[in-house]
Amino acid sequence: MPITRTDRFKPKDVRLSLWAKALSHPARVAILRTLAKRNACVCGEIVELLPIAQATVSQHVKELKNAGLVDGTIEGPSSCYCLNKDAIEKLAADLNALFDELRSGCTTTSCSTKGKE
Repeated sequence: MPITRTDRFKPKDVRLSLWAKALSHPARVAILRTLAKRNACVCGEIVELLPIAQATVSQHVKELKNAGLVDGTIEGPSSCYCLNKDAIEKLAADLNALFDELRSGCTTTSCSTKGKE
């Protein structure tokens, strides 16, 4: 099996980057928020809550599903979907670990101020 560029990185970093890509559109964030508020399987009505067409919602939900953040069936008007609780928990843990690591590395002053004295 050939080595790809992502094979050179830690699996946790690859997973986090895939989730970040899935979250990179405001419609997808709105879909996740809507599913979280409903706390149940949502069938079709999410389209009525967002200012975008049904086909566009379906595409965004498909991206979220491909990233593992959403479960369910996505087939036009008969679509039913919900949050993947385990994936959301892993996403939160991975983001918290990343931010903790980044914060711990922010102990010096910004490099943009160095050399300007």
